[in-house]
Amino acid sequence: MVKIAIPGAAGRMGQELIKTCQVSAGVEIGAATEHPDSKAMGRDSGEIAGIDPNGVLIRENSDPQCFDVLIDFTRPQPAMNHLDYCVLHNKAMVIGTTGFSAEEKQRITDAAKSIPVVFAPNMSVGVNLCFKLLATAARVLGDSVDIEIIEAHHRHKVDAPSGTALAMGEVIAEALDRDLDKCAVYGREGNCGERDHTTIGFSTIRAGDIVGEHTVMFASEGERIEITHKASSRATFANGAVRAAKWLAKQPAGLYSMQDVLGLD
Repeated sequence: MVKIAIPGAAGRMGQELIKTCQVSAGVEIGAATEHPDSKAMGRDSGEIAGIDPNGVLIRENSDPQCFDVLIDFTRPQPAMNHLDYCVLHNKAMVIGTTGFSAEEKQRITDAAKSIPVVFAPNMSVGVNLCFKLLATAARVLGDSVDIEIIEAHHRHKVDAPSGTALAMGEVIAEALDRDLDKCAVYGREGNCGERDHTTIGFSTIRAGDIVGEHTVMFASEGERIEITHKASSRATFANGAVRAAKWLAKQPAGLYSMQDVLGLD
């Protein structure tokens, strides 16, 4: 039985993870934490998630003896704290948080030298399948198309473009032997001139309660191919994260992706 620690247990993804762990074979919740000012402090994590009580109370800190894998969907700074904690206590970590700086990403890479880490911008099985389709499309279509990535999320998301959109751009750029840092265009305004054929465009929408939508458009004169993924529930991300945690519990130290978890590499 793989025991899971869930920081941010009272948040949207935290609650979804608790629900998923409750119904998934081979896992159980070992710890649930929140920031010290949370109104959920001391309450049963199952109750907070709107399901039957599970006996795991929400605390400020997790006991390292109570879990095997920590699943993080918080924000970059607390995620770094959780990473340090996992390294200190030799615990595995699944990171679904996005918006990391280059320095923070390097810290994750360094930590994976001593503990097993799954680091993925999107835990959805469908999105990770899309990554494979995008690489294939980019290689087949090559420089004959204009490429645009459009993503939409709820109003509460703080980073833009989404980590998933950026990962899609990286997959495409690699397939085309381009450097995304040099060819990405993030939005357009005013008299910006004709489109540079070698660029990869990004457009961001933040509105309402959109869970997550991503469309990549490969457009040429006369035809257009679109690859789209739409998430209608956070359960898809929670299911993928729990699947990753079960897989990661059996792995040696190293940095892994959802492609590794799903056997898509």
